[in-house]
Amino acid sequence: MGVLKRFEQRLEGFVNGTFAKVFKSEVQPVEIAGALQRECDNNATIWNRDRTVVPNDFVVELSTPDFDRLSPYSVQLGEELAGMVKDYAKQQRYTFMGGIKVHLEKADDLDTGLYRVRSRTLASSESQQPQNQQQDQQQDQQQSPPPQLKQHEPPRAAAPYRPSGPPPMPAGPPPGGRAGGPAPVTRLPGGGSPPGGPSGGAVRRWIEINGNRHQISRPTLVLGRSTEADVRVDDPGVSRRHCEIRVGSPSVVQDLGSTNGIVVDGQHTQRATLRDGSRIVVGSTTIVYRQAEG
Repeated sequence: MGVLKRFEQRLEGFVNGTFAKVFKSEVQPVEIAGALQRECDNNATIWNRDRTVVPNDFVVELSTPDFDRLSPYSVQLGEELAGMVKDYAKQQRYTFMGGIKVHLEKADDLDTGLYRVRSRTLASSESQQPQNQQQDQQQDQQQSPPPQLKQHEPPRAAAPYRPSGPPPMPAGPPPGGRAGGPAPVTRLPGGGSPPGGPSGGAVRRWIEINGNRHQISRPTLVLGRSTEADVRVDDPGVSRRHCEIRVGSPSVVQDLGSTNGIVVDGQHTQRATLRDGSRIVVGSTTIVYRQAEG
């Protein structure tokens, strides 16, 4: 059973089912859980062959309406989300520098249904800094504040943050490929269908699912649980014909009326523009879209 599925089942027994009401809000706890998993992947730092360190302090920024819905349960939800991160890290063989914390915060610049995740790596003790340096930091309030965390971007190399890079991929992109990351949260435009065919064959496109690479060699690529789908995704949370990728300039992903919908770069949507490194979540499966000039 997947980590996200176990997380959902644990929530069902909380506070006599009060989370069932929370689930009706546009931002659902399972979406936040998926975003925390991606935050770990995007900020994993390889220390050596046996140790990969990921962030352990997370802040989830919510719009005012969604924060008002979830804040009465912030303590229980934070504990459950922290437990989910721990389970996921164990599954991926990640390690932490300290205890795991998940906090909810209100962000006035976000619309209902949108959210951001910030993260950092905090050591369990401050013994790594000289004691006199700690005292100077406490006394000198004129020092520059620590750098603000950037959503889905590697933290800058300043204490107490640890430098991090893009997640280690099972197989790197072909020569000329570029590592990409999800864009900052914003509303994705709708509109008509993009061009259906590849842009003159100059750009190679593929997707990566659970370490397996699937080349995109046709104008549309259907993903789903059915054996008739172009790429089969064996996940109980995925519909028979869940979504399709339409190749163009730019390429887009379109929900095909699935039961659970799609989440693209942290946003629940029906249609989204894709860029190199975009992450599409269907059920509990993450699909990474890749493209590179040939």
